[in-house]
Amino acid sequence: MASVARRKAEHDEDGGASVPRPKGRQQSRQKPIEPDRVIHERVRLAIVSALASVDALTFNELKDLLDITDGNLSVHARRLEEAGFVACEKSFVERVPRTQYRLTDAGRVALDDYLNHMELLIRRVRER
Repeated sequence: MASVARRKAEHDEDGGASVPRPKGRQQSRQKPIEPDRVIHERVRLAIVSALASVDALTFNELKDLLDITDGNLSVHARRLEEAGFVACEKSFVERVPRTQYRLTDAGRVALDDYLNHMELLIRRVRER
């Protein structure tokens, strides 16, 4: 009976997960760090980082700044747009198409969260 009560108490403490604890050792309560998969990709991180410091950048400005191909930028920018992190505005300037990108509020929050995750990871590594 006592073991049933102990398991229930452990179950309640862990939010529903009953995990046996090794005797004589403290278990780490640190949660694994999971960065946002959308932003974590190298090119997408570069895009949101570039956009974080300006109001907006055109397609060609981003392409030149990041030194990537048209296709690569298009695919990654679209993924960020689908996630709601980047807004894309298309217009014409003297009959020439112009695509401009800006970081949305959700994109700023996602980038901030990502950077916080990375800082926490760095701290944990340095503590060892």
